[in-house]
Amino acid sequence: MAIEKEEIPMNKYIVIDGGVSSPKGFLSSGIHSGVKKSGKNDLSLVYSEVPAYSWAMFTTNKACAAPVTLSKSHIQDQNIQAIVINSGNANACTGQKGLSDAYEMATVTASALNIAPQNVIVSSTGLIGLPLEMDKIKAGIAKAASALSVNGSEEAAKGIITTDAHLKTIAVQVTIDNKVVTIGGMAKGSRMIHPQMATMLSIVTTDANIDKTYLKYLLNDTTEKTYNMISIDGDTSTNDMVAVMANGKACNNELNANHPEVQSFANAFAFVNEYLAKSIVADGEGATKFIEVQVVNSNTLASAKLAAKSILTSNLVKTSLFGEESNWGRILCSIGYSGAQFDMDKLEISLVGDNKETIKIVENGQSTIFCKESAKKLLKERNITILVDFKTGSQNSIAWGCDLSHDYVKINSSHIS
Repeated sequence: MAIEKEEIPMNKYIVIDGGVSSPKGFLSSGIHSGVKKSGKNDLSLVYSEVPAYSWAMFTTNKACAAPVTLSKSHIQDQNIQAIVINSGNANACTGQKGLSDAYEMATVTASALNIAPQNVIVSSTGLIGLPLEMDKIKAGIAKAASALSVNGSEEAAKGIITTDAHLKTIAVQVTIDNKVVTIGGMAKGSRMIHPQMATMLSIVTTDANIDKTYLKYLLNDTTEKTYNMISIDGDTSTNDMVAVMANGKACNNELNANHPEVQSFANAFAFVNEYLAKSIVADGEGATKFIEVQVVNSNTLASAKLAAKSILTSNLVKTSLFGEESNWGRILCSIGYSGAQFDMDKLEISLVGDNKETIKIVENGQSTIFCKESAKKLLKERNITILVDFKTGSQNSIAWGCDLSHDYVKINSSHIS
């Protein structure tokens, strides 16, 4: 499944063809280094012609991979000029050799681009526990550096995917201070996806002139509302990263919390990241349904988020959706153990289909009369919303996930990543 860009409403920004090298001053490339035996792209490079204000967020898994450790260090001064990413090998659980290899990836990239190693962050994705084939990686970095192009977004997006069925790339433009500001992005991920980051990579670039403190705030806030509100299978991986680079080439007045047009930029930035996050979920391994959970009218935002995440991570809910069964008891049960505060006697649950047809399946905390055949028909649709109304407040939360199918088990019984 792939998310159509038209499915997300646009407001004061436009979607354009492109990706990470769409903003001014950015180049990207994707090449085959030989790490993947398939001959497909397995190494990507994103480069800003000038140092860019940057920030990144990483997996919360304590068994984090070597490139995560390195990149956490390099991102601290918030000035990054290049991101190098290999797929096919995660360089995770590889000890001191893995750390040395990650640092060598940064130094080789820096040498090829004539920049400082500390201005490079590194990412890897793929099989866990195997040492990198550094001879192939180093030759691949040189090849990727020579292939850098303003038209390299698609090849770069190809170079970061593993079991993904679809490329995940996007670019938008918004006008700030009468200057065209562009935001581009690419992502990968289709399994080991769970709130608090997952086996996903997301790289976002922009030519906006933006205050580095505000950029850090914006990424943290947006990640919490997008990447940390998705789940495929409940597993949090070792290599997750979302990073943003802003090089200022659009020459707008510096964006900060007090800029009169800052909300227009924030909306466009949120759109890019929500699109990428939803594309990851829609590409979930073996998935047949794209599931949106909306929890509305909660006393607190925390309770709304707890309930939404609990529904999406319930294997019983996910498998019943795959079976196209309106098993309201599983949904209600997952809310009950979520830790959310709610009044059982007020709780309502509805199913909403592609065409906005709504079928209420729980009222006042109990089953209500509904047509099982109509519900079965609705659950055959690709996009399904589970709407939960607490009826106790005004706080809302939204999260995204997918069903759990036979194919997910088949795929993951034969892969290690």
